[in-house]
Amino acid sequence: MHPVQWQALIAQFSQLSRRQRLTGIALLQDGVQDTAIALIEQTAQANLHCPACRATHIHRHGHAHGLQRYRCVPCGRTFNALTGTPLAHLHHKTQWLAYAGCLLASFSVRKAAEQVHIHRNTSFRWRHRFLALAKTDRPRCLHGITEADEMYLLESQKGSRHLTRPPRQRGGAARQRGISDEHVCILVARDRTGQTIDFVAGRGQLSKAKLQACLPGIIDRDILLVSDGHPAYPVFAREFGIAHAAVNLRAGIRVRGTVHVQNVNAYHSRLRGWLSAFHGVATRYLPNYLGWRWILDARRIISPQSLLKATMGTFPHLTVT
Repeated sequence: MHPVQWQALIAQFSQLSRRQRLTGIALLQDGVQDTAIALIEQTAQANLHCPACRATHIHRHGHAHGLQRYRCVPCGRTFNALTGTPLAHLHHKTQWLAYAGCLLASFSVRKAAEQVHIHRNTSFRWRHRFLALAKTDRPRCLHGITEADEMYLLESQKGSRHLTRPPRQRGGAARQRGISDEHVCILVARDRTGQTIDFVAGRGQLSKAKLQACLPGIIDRDILLVSDGHPAYPVFAREFGIAHAAVNLRAGIRVRGTVHVQNVNAYHSRLRGWLSAFHGVATRYLPNYLGWRWILDARRIISPQSLLKATMGTFPHLTVT
């Protein structure tokens, strides 16, 4: 539409009756729904099979809730493009792309709910459904010089009906000094290409057992593992058979040539600053938030459409593994 025509059109909006406004909104929402449903159907077509028996011999079987339904010939089950995905059984498909945009903008639960016109409980449920598979889009292995360092967050039972400890006031502090079982250890490993993998390693101080549970499956044998002076790292490296180098931060030595942990520490800083906007994250949901932060930091998922596809298990092509 020509800009002059558009200006003439919007000038008439104030003259519309309430019924005419509602009709216009419904027409616009239908267009958004068509876009979302078309994207869902297109994404599913690339690997369409029965979620129950994995058979590909299927027939079309009518429509329901705006989606094409299918019937599996071998087992007789019926399904649609969302069956078996985190988005199954959710309503309001018209708002999904808008909500995906809110996630990419790091909106809070309430702000996203206001933006998309849904209830805050729905907003919270959608957040973790959208992140369920998207957070798994991680590099398979780290190469070359790999920095590893740990950070600690105060354990949170936010939202739990039955606490296992006395309640703390919002913004409270640990009862014990230093790092204790009141803290959750987050281990972050990052190579010099920026590929990052993180783990919720458990409560309390980092240990060799925590490193053995997290790192062996995601690092090459020929890497150089760089860390700070924590005693667990050299013990793990020696037993696992990899090279290790450390920087003595307590002595003020932060860089020795290529040996430093500044990349992983910078990631910690960005992660802490980003988490602070949510005013406390429940520990049980922490893996989802770590995956969400990686989505934003890696910039592999940069559009609502690509996030919706990732929620259905279809990710952008990996260029670095």
